[in-house]
Amino acid sequence: MRLDKFLKVSRLIKRRTVAADVCDSARVFVNNNPAKPAKQLKVGDVISIEYKNMIKSYKVLIIPEGNVSINIASTLYEEIIN
Repeated sequence: MRLDKFLKVSRLIKRRTVAADVCDSARVFVNNNPAKPAKQLKVGDVISIEYKNMIKSYKVLIIPEGNVSINIASTLYEEIIN
C-alpha cells in the first residue's frame, strides 16, 4: 500500500491530499529515509512524522486491503515511544 493511502486509512493524517503534501515537504520518513507519497510500505516499516516541535514514530503492524473502519484503524500501527 502507498504511504499516503496508509496514513489516511490508519487515520494518522486526516486526508490523503494532506498526507501527500506532508510527504512532499520532506516531513515523513520511512526507516529513517525521506519518503515520497508513492513509497510502498510493508509490515515492520517505521514511519516517522515530523511536527513543528516533535517527531512521532509508528511501526506498521498490518497492511490493510482498502479502507478500514475507525475501530480497526488504530490496530494497523504501534506508536514507538522515543
